[in-house]
Amino acid sequence: MSADVAGQGGPDEASPSRGAAAGSEPSIPYRVQADARAADLVERYKDLAPQSETGRTVTVAGRLMLRREMGRVAFGTLRDSSGQVQLFAGKAWTDGFDGFTRLSLGDWIAASGEVVTTKTGELSVKVASWQLLAEARRGFGDKWHGISDLDTRYRQRYADLWANEDSRRVLLLRSSLISWIRRWLEGRGFVEVETPVFHPTPGGATAKPFVTHHNALDVDLYLRIAPELYLKRLVVGGFEKVFEVARVFRNEGLSPRHNPEFTMLELYQAYADYTDMMRLTEDLVAGAASELLGTTEITYGGRSLSLAAPWRRATLSELVAEHSGMTLDIDSPISELREAAESVGVQPEPAWGSGKLLLEVYEKTTESELWEPVFVTDYPKEVSPLARDHRCKAGYVERFEAIVAGRELCNAFSELNDPVEQRLRFEAQAAAKAAGDEEAMSVDEDYLRALEYGLPPTGGLGIGIDRLVMLLSDSDAIRDVIAFPTLRPETA
Repeated sequence: MSADVAGQGGPDEASPSRGAAAGSEPSIPYRVQADARAADLVERYKDLAPQSETGRTVTVAGRLMLRREMGRVAFGTLRDSSGQVQLFAGKAWTDGFDGFTRLSLGDWIAASGEVVTTKTGELSVKVASWQLLAEARRGFGDKWHGISDLDTRYRQRYADLWANEDSRRVLLLRSSLISWIRRWLEGRGFVEVETPVFHPTPGGATAKPFVTHHNALDVDLYLRIAPELYLKRLVVGGFEKVFEVARVFRNEGLSPRHNPEFTMLELYQAYADYTDMMRLTEDLVAGAASELLGTTEITYGGRSLSLAAPWRRATLSELVAEHSGMTLDIDSPISELREAAESVGVQPEPAWGSGKLLLEVYEKTTESELWEPVFVTDYPKEVSPLARDHRCKAGYVERFEAIVAGRELCNAFSELNDPVEQRLRFEAQAAAKAAGDEEAMSVDEDYLRALEYGLPPTGGLGIGIDRLVMLLSDSDAIRDVIAFPTLRPETA
């Protein structure tokens, strides 16, 4: 394949195999002993003067992403997972030079040679020999500029990651964030645990679950919508500080903020309450920003945003008054709350009480307007079946959500630990489910039995890892921060 057609064709256009006769297997090695990474070479020899020789011979491996020929010499850009380095091949010194000039963009190769700089000062591997590792049978494009079609980017992430530097940056940031969170929590005495993904009773959050069937036991099981109830069982069992980085599943629609499977950090701390969870949350998020970005002053969607602690604390009712001008709480007449909901475009259900109506007004008028980080506190008991009653305000619970850049980042409680009260809450949820609410919880008898053994005062917290990555990477869609997001079926 000549240089002027190398890599032609879009990501869906397959090309025939090169380098072997039809029906024969090309000479592809089973392993490669690469002893240098691109970024390490660039860092070590960044001050090397033009036309210098180091005397060091290395072997590098990766994809050939760019190539150009100049008579009896050819240049290529080899990219590995760390970065990229130039390959400098010549007819006079490169074994298989003609084959090098026929490589397609995207081919995986290994190249060995001395580390040098060219006349222009470009750090290069002066290729003495090279070997094809895998053919790119679908073209990466000439002078690859990335994939602009969003559906192709998400559906063919394996191509997108090579084509778009930002896609790699976001997923590397995600990996670093999760690793840092684990170290941070372990440094504060938390123990990482694993809890079941299959639940006999869906619970821990209000959401519609996915259901499957276990043939050997002949029972239906549910993919977990939250690990909460199992983590609190462990606190009952004596684990005073536990956390899980959990994949969870909710049978809901797709949106810029929702994917049916996503990742939650959930943690529980004995002898703590929701005020302790506020301090932990702001310290964790500010610490992650400082560690991974070098600052707590970030830009999201073109607007500045400070993640520095402390964050504002304000009640749900206070914030509704600030942003809607309506003074409402759960003691407002139910007719007034219904009228307020209808005035902002909410169609109330007959079964909704004052707490649900107040929450609907807040979500419609206020949540998206909260830019700087704020802990929205004191939620109605009606919409918080797992949170403990507020110690001072009847009808409310000790719960907060942290809202940043107009989006919920986390949810936390002083955990309800009274088995009698928890049974009443579960039964109210079960009644709502029977009346047609597919997201309502069921009665979990085993969890109630665990509470009867005694759950000490406990603070609990759930942080959406995907949304935190969106915030730190300045990504506006959850699909950008998940390697393989759920997509609608591909059409022909």
